[in-house]
Amino acid sequence: MTPKPHAALILVGHGSTLNPDSSEPTHRHADALRASGLFAEVACCFWKEEPNLRDVWEMVESRVIYVVPNFISEGYFCQEVLPRELGLDGAITHRGDRIIYYCDPVGIHPNMRQLLLHRAEEVAPGLPRDQTSLVIVGHGTSLNDNSVKAIQDQVQRIRETGEFAEVIDAYMEQPPLVAEWDQLTQAPNVVVVPFFIADGLHSYQDIPVLLGILEETSPALSQGGGFGQNPHTLRGRQLYYSGAIGTDARMDSVILDQVVAFDAAHHISHPAAETEPPPSRIEKALIGLLADGPAWIGQVQIEPLPEGRFRLRHIADANAPLESLCLHEHPSAAREIARSTGEGAFRPLHSAADLNTGWRLEIGSIAELRLALDFLYPAAVGCWIAQREEGLQGTPLRTFLGRQTGMYRFANTIRDDQALDLVCQQCAKGCLRRILWPLAADQPLTGPAANRAETGAGTLPGIDSRRAIPLLCIEPCPLIPGAARKIARANAETPPA
Repeated sequence: MTPKPHAALILVGHGSTLNPDSSEPTHRHADALRASGLFAEVACCFWKEEPNLRDVWEMVESRVIYVVPNFISEGYFCQEVLPRELGLDGAITHRGDRIIYYCDPVGIHPNMRQLLLHRAEEVAPGLPRDQTSLVIVGHGTSLNDNSVKAIQDQVQRIRETGEFAEVIDAYMEQPPLVAEWDQLTQAPNVVVVPFFIADGLHSYQDIPVLLGILEETSPALSQGGGFGQNPHTLRGRQLYYSGAIGTDARMDSVILDQVVAFDAAHHISHPAAETEPPPSRIEKALIGLLADGPAWIGQVQIEPLPEGRFRLRHIADANAPLESLCLHEHPSAAREIARSTGEGAFRPLHSAADLNTGWRLEIGSIAELRLALDFLYPAAVGCWIAQREEGLQGTPLRTFLGRQTGMYRFANTIRDDQALDLVCQQCAKGCLRRILWPLAADQPLTGPAANRAETGAGTLPGIDSRRAIPLLCIEPCPLIPGAARKIARANAETPPA
C-alpha cells in the first residue's frame, strides 16, 4: 500500500470486560501496522472494552481517518452498531475539518481465502487434501442475514480451488450446526477453522465442546485454558482444530487491503504528503506540562529525563530504588502493565485505582510517551486537551443505556433512583475518572452520584492538581450495561407490590 503519512488508521474490535483475549489480536495488528510507518497514527477502540468508540476520536489528530472494523462479517455490528456509536453518516463522513472513511470489515475481503488455506495447512500439514474435509465455522445469528454471508462467500472461493474433498460452512447457533460435523462431512480427516477474530469465548471455549474435543468449557486462553493437541480421534475420524483466523499475523495485510479497496471504490486520491507532519497539539501540551518537572496522570508519575527521554512509574514506587523496579523500554509495555492487577486479574477499567506496582518504563521520545499514556489511560490526554480548548460534552447515561443491544437491550428500563445508585456503586469503586455526563439530556446527576461530577473527583491525595492530567469520563464505561442489566432482570423477576 502507498504510505499515508497524512492519515490515521483506527481498528475497531468487539472487546470484552471478562478477559483480554477478545482484544488481543486487534492490538497486535495495530502494533504491527504502527511499526510499518504507513500511517501517521494507528489506534484501536472497542465496543465492550477501553478505549471505547467515542474516546478514540480524542486519541488521533489526523484530518484524514480510515476506520477498519476488525470484524468477520458485514452484519449487524458493522452496518448498525459501529456507525451509530462512531457517529458516522455512511462510507464517508465530514466532521469539522476531518474526513472519515469507513471501510468494509476485514472478514469479507476476498484475500481472506488465502489466510484460511494457510491456517488449514498449518494445523494439518501434509494431510492428503482429497481425503480431507474443511469446515469453516462461524457464530450464526438471526439479527442480520449478512452475518453468515462472509463465511459462505469464503467457502465458495475455497471450493473453487478444488483443494479439499469438500468444504462446508457450519455455525454455533443456526443450521448447519458445527456440533453435527461428523454428519455434515464424509472424508476420514476433518479440519475445522473458526472464522472468528479472536481466540475468545466462542472459538477457544465453546466450539471445542460442540466438536466433542472437550466435555466441558475450559478456562480462557489468558487463564491457561486449552483443548489439547491435534489430531483428535473422534467419532471415527481424525479431527484437526485450529485457532481463530483473526489471530493470523497475515491479517495485517488484509486490513491494508480494505484501505486500498476503499480508495479504489470511492476514487480517493490524496495530494503528495507533506514532508513534515503538522505539530501535534497533544505532544505540545505534554512538553509544556513537563517543562517544569514531573507530572502525574492517574496513579502514574511522569518524569522528564535528559536527552528528551521520559520515565513512568507508579506513584507508590516514587521513592523506590530504580534498580528494584522492573525495567521496560517500549511503549507497548504500558498496555501489558495496565492489563492486569498485581494478583493477575484482568483490569477491564483502566482508570480503576488498582494499577500494578513494581515497574518503570523508560522511553525515548514525546511521541512514545503519548502512546504509552494512551495505553495506560486511553484517550485521557486527548480529552484533557479537548476540555481545555473547547470543552467536552458527555453522553447521558440514559442515551448510552438506550443504545445497548443483545442481552443488554433492557438495561435502560431501570428506574432513575436505581440508575443514580448504580453510578455510586460502579463509579465510586475506586475509579479515578471525573464524570462529564448527566443522567439524561435534561436531568443532571443528583445526590451522592453528583459527587463524581465535581471538579477534582477521583484525584489522589497528595497530588498537585495543577501538575496532574485529569481523567475525564465522557461516556459511561463498558461495565455499566452489565450492572444495569442485572438490576433490570431483578425488576422483571420481582412481582409488583
